[in-house]
This record gives sequence, C-alpha cells and structure tokens, in this order.
Amino acid sequence: MVSPIDPTSVGFLLAENRSMPMHVGGLQLFKKPEGVGRSYIREMYEEMRDEPDIAPLFLKHPYRSIGTAGQYVWQPDDQFDIEHHVRHSALPRPGRVRELLELCSRLHSTRLARERPLWEAHIIEGLRDGRVAMYTKMHHSLVDGVSAMRLLQSVLSTDETKRDMPALWGRQPQRAKSSKELERVEHSLADIPVQALRSALGITAEAAGMPAALIKTISKGIKNETSSLSLYAPRTIFNQSITGSRRFAAQDWPIERLRAIGKVTGTTLNDVVLAMCSGAMRTYLLELDALPEAPLVAMVPVGLNAKQSHTASSEGGNAVGAVMVQLATDLHDPAKRLATIHRSMKDGKEALSSMTPVQILAMSALGQAPAILTPILRMQGIIRPPYNLIISNVPGPRTAHYWNGAQLVGTYPLSIPINGMALNITCTSYDGQLAFGLTGCRRTVPHLQRLLTYLDDEIAALEKAVGA
Repeated sequence: MVSPIDPTSVGFLLAENRSMPMHVGGLQLFKKPEGVGRSYIREMYEEMRDEPDIAPLFLKHPYRSIGTAGQYVWQPDDQFDIEHHVRHSALPRPGRVRELLELCSRLHSTRLARERPLWEAHIIEGLRDGRVAMYTKMHHSLVDGVSAMRLLQSVLSTDETKRDMPALWGRQPQRAKSSKELERVEHSLADIPVQALRSALGITAEAAGMPAALIKTISKGIKNETSSLSLYAPRTIFNQSITGSRRFAAQDWPIERLRAIGKVTGTTLNDVVLAMCSGAMRTYLLELDALPEAPLVAMVPVGLNAKQSHTASSEGGNAVGAVMVQLATDLHDPAKRLATIHRSMKDGKEALSSMTPVQILAMSALGQAPAILTPILRMQGIIRPPYNLIISNVPGPRTAHYWNGAQLVGTYPLSIPINGMALNITCTSYDGQLAFGLTGCRRTVPHLQRLLTYLDDEIAALEKAVGA
C-alpha cells in the first residue's frame, strides 16, 4: 500500500548525498549462551535471515514519479530480498575491537539503496573473545535514534531462557501499537533542524507571544554566553565541508563513576558527560594546534515537561528543545569547565521551560537556521556556525537483556555528520554503563579514536579536581 512520506522524513531524503549519507546505526555486542556449538553464529544469522514475517516498516522504500506528482511516497518492495538486507560477515585476524570498529566505519560510509527498503543488518563473527557483533543501519527517514533504541528493546527480553524472540525486522504482536509510538516519539537531535525550520515557517500568533525569557535568551546569544540560542560559535576544523568516508570509535564507562562526580559537584549526569566531551575536545584540538580562543558550543537536545519547569526528561516530555551549551574549552581547570557547563545547561532549560511547545519549536528554528541554510547555500567558511558539534544522549535498558539466550553486553550508537558539522557524539545508557559513540568524517576529523583516550583522561581529571 502506497502512503505519503511526512515532510520531516522527506527532508532527510532530500538532504542526502554521497558526502552525507543520512542513516543512523547501531553496534550491538552479544555473549553467546553457555554450551552452544561452533556453528552458533552461523545458526544465529540464518535464524535472523529466515524471519518468517517481516514488519511493514522494513518492507517499504521511497518512490516518486509523475504518477505521484513528483512527491515522495512509501511504496512496498514487491521484490524484497532478505539476503540483501541481512548479511553475514567475519573479521580478519586478530579479531580485536579495532578491526570491528574499522568494519563498522566502512559499512557506515555507504549509502542505502533507494530502490530497496532503507536498512541493513550485518551479523559479524571473528572477535577473538568469542562475542557476536551486529551492526545495523536504518535511514533517518524511517526512524530516529530514540525510536531505533526502542525498536531494539522491543525484540529483547530480560528472560535469558526465552527462545521465541523475532529478529529486529520481524513483525511483533504489538507492532501496530509500536508503530504509532515510533511516529509520535520525541525526535532525536538530528530531527530538530528540519522539523523546527518547517514549523517555524508556519508559526503564527503563539510564537509571536514569546515570553520575556526570549529577550534574555537573545541577549545571551548576542554576547555568546549561550542559552537555548547561540548566534555564533568559533570556527573549528569540524565546521567545514565533509566527505562521505566515516570513522567510528566507541567505548563505555560505568554510570555510577560519572554520577559520583555529579553528586560531589551538584551537577547532573548530562553535565558530567558534556564536561568529559569538553575536556577531550580541548586536548584533541590543542594537540592539533587548532583550539580557538573562544569556547566551543555544543547543541544538546533536551526533553522538557512543561508542567515541571527546569526539568529535562530523558523519557520524553511535552516538548523537545535544543540547548546550545558553552563547553568552556577556553578554561584549563576541569572543575571550572564543569561549573560553566552546568550554568549554561541550566540557563537553556530555564529559558525553554517558560515556553509553550510551539514557542520552543520556533526558538529551535531560530538557532538552527544558520546550520541548515549554510550547507544548502554552500557558504561554509563564510558564515560562522551557530554551534561546533552535536552531543546527544539516548536512554537505553537499565538491566541486562537477551535475544534468544544471547546476552546483550554492549550497545553503541552511530550517527550522522553533516556538512559544516563533521563530528557527532551520541551516548547510550545500558545496564549500568554509558556508551559513547563518536562518528566523524574520516578526512576532516583526523585520529578520531584518540578522543576515547582523552575522554577517559578527563574522567580522571574531573575526579581529581572535585575529590570524587
């Protein structure tokens, strides 16, 4: 059945080109059940490949013609080939995590074929510690980061003895309900620019009645103090045109270790995550002799509950806004950087919490416009970027989960760098760990994997600085 594609999803399809593949990805690591044979991974792949009932989401592809008046629609694939989408791969020796991340980097660099449903899954063996890896990618016109995480959770179980779980792409008994939830789930960071701009074009009286916080917000933006709006950020190596080649790096840390820093300093887990990124960025850019004098600005999505002012909700709220956070990369002291980031986040949340959902969308559009229009008009290097990089946090399961007896022991997000924004940092929480997934342009962001070492160094520096 042919169905129209919503404007936000069309935006992702139109924005895509060879340099900017518009798909999100995920890397999952599984521990094999006890007592399985040597052929387990092959059998796991075949079980996923032979899924008897594919969910509608995974059967449709974008299509447009004279018959659709040139508009994009979703059309079922009448020549669906599961072996094109579900693939079995093996790592070269010695089968380290390094080889796995290199493979994921290459897989994430290639565009999905428009004439087929926009997804792929790769079951990967060859890790020397015996774990099984699965890399998946789905076009952002199908799902966002939050939706993808919820979709993964829906096919996992907390019961390690359960053996009737479908593959990620299999139809589930509650699929109809889940699809509706996926449509209305709060959008992740990459959704905000397109949707905000589209909505802002039609904003009317409600946006015009912006609260007094708007004046304060714009004032802060003009002074580059940031809040929910940033009018410019310093130029960095990240803010230029990119290539289609990707590099991916990932690592996780205990959430309690980060929370201990927040407890001592009266800051949030998200503040600590941003401080880690700030310190890592500072060290990385200093090493390249490319650290600007002015502090870097990060765009961070927050879910806000309008009934609870100043409260960001990772579970979703009445509205989603983007807070532009000053990362204080100009400061040497890790504790002072954390305090500055905390104030910047608090200012942004306070500004958004006093607005209605439509006003928040309008504010997001105001902040996003330079980032959207600059690559479209090919004006990189002429217009200052409103922010330097993207940092987002997608909540995941809090306890151990299994797929037909195989324990999920790690999950790492891969995201979308764009022209003018060559680095994306996305975090995912799972079973007491916080995983960082760093996705960057291979040419524009050299030696990206070093950032993992700098993130680890920054945790130790924060602990020492605050006495955690």
